[in-house]
Amino acid sequence: MNKAYIIGSGFAGMAAASFLAKAGWKVTVLEKNDSPGGRARQLKADGFAFDMGPSWYWMPDVFERFFAAFGKTTADFYSLQRLDPSYRVFWPDSFTDIPANINQLKQVFDSWEPGAGKQLDKYLKEAEFKYKTGMGKLVFKPGVSVLEFADMDFLKGLLRMDVFSSIKNHIGQHFKDPRIRQLMEFPVLFLGALPEQTPALYSLMNYADICGGTWYPSGGMYAVVEAMYSLALELGVQFRFNEAVTSLKVKGKKIDKIITTASSFQPDLLIAAADYHHVEQELLPAEAREYSADYWNSRQMAPSCLIYYVGINKKLNRVRHHNLFFDTSFAKHADEIYSIHAWPDEPLFYLCVNSMSDPQAAPEGCENLFFLIPVASGLKGDDEILKTKYFNMIIDRLERHTGESIRDHIMYNRSYSSSDFFMDYNSFKGNAYGLANTLKQTALLKPKCRSSKINNLYYTGQLTVPGPGVPPSLISGEIVARLIAANHPNPIS
Repeated sequence: MNKAYIIGSGFAGMAAASFLAKAGWKVTVLEKNDSPGGRARQLKADGFAFDMGPSWYWMPDVFERFFAAFGKTTADFYSLQRLDPSYRVFWPDSFTDIPANINQLKQVFDSWEPGAGKQLDKYLKEAEFKYKTGMGKLVFKPGVSVLEFADMDFLKGLLRMDVFSSIKNHIGQHFKDPRIRQLMEFPVLFLGALPEQTPALYSLMNYADICGGTWYPSGGMYAVVEAMYSLALELGVQFRFNEAVTSLKVKGKKIDKIITTASSFQPDLLIAAADYHHVEQELLPAEAREYSADYWNSRQMAPSCLIYYVGINKKLNRVRHHNLFFDTSFAKHADEIYSIHAWPDEPLFYLCVNSMSDPQAAPEGCENLFFLIPVASGLKGDDEILKTKYFNMIIDRLERHTGESIRDHIMYNRSYSSSDFFMDYNSFKGNAYGLANTLKQTALLKPKCRSSKINNLYYTGQLTVPGPGVPPSLISGEIVARLIAANHPNPIS
């Protein structure tokens, strides 16, 4: 049986591991940290449980599709609850609950802008086509050849995909009210570019939000990690934790040896599910690298973020499970992330309180608060003084908007920032989400998932196809496994 090694146990790495094991490979996952999940690890402290990274469960069809490939369903591992309202948005002097029911959402839109409910129907019909075409065809292409896109049905629908117009203009053609525009633009904020630089193709994210719904898996997003880990173990995948890869030795056109902090291995196949830049620029010898340092420095990165994990000894009444604070300038903060590349003056922020849906997430009578401020990748100076400054800023705003005391009830407080992303995940420029999904960094224009110089080296994850986010990472693992099946069809020997 041929041996495949995978560096990194995030969603992409574990997805690839399971597909390879199913295909007959002997798979070993090498993980730098002490538990699976990568950026989706779990933090437990003082009775509180926090998802360390992803907290939105969108696109439930992608998760179902993954587990169905192994004769399973998500229900075999965790239960799902659709959140209603999906989330709460705080404006400068008010708030709005975004209902899960689309007819109720249309009523909200109409109350802000007469006729906007009808426009929403039109907008979502277009977004549905993009979602079904994108998720059915475009997103599963490995991006190694232009011939992948020589599909007449796909080419006929290309103009309807709106890849050459911006989502900002697209939204503006349907809605005028600034609140509606911000709601429709907010998913794009995490795709890594200003709305005016992001293809209107990504209105498919609005379809995922409004029509697909916002869900909560029992146990949090870490329940998905545990499910994938359990599945991989069932398929025979081996995991070696606390074992960082320190170098890759090349012989001819093959990875000949993997050197780790604890051992060394001779692979028949290697998949890098860790940070692409780190593996290529720091683990490989120079002659085996696909891209130059200048290439990487020219890439537009999605945001990093400043996170706070906070436990309080009281229950809150005026927030929801998911909360978006759009109480300052959306345009200014986006500009600070993507154009100026500076620490923000008055950032928007996000608050997740999943103890509102899951009593196991906090001690009785308590809440777990997850704060996230998106910031530009590559910023320096995320020291304790800076982190304390921003923490006080968002706590002041939370207390002002809710009228509830927070600061005096804090039992636990830990921060996490770009330097932590670098230390824990070797993250390029401390990014949290990968490459920006601009037109110039889409599909064929992303770093390739197969090395052209090393025959047994592949890449998966958020810096290659299809892009950032949990569902795309699951898909990325499947893409690379499919590509391997096409190029290495007989793993059992």
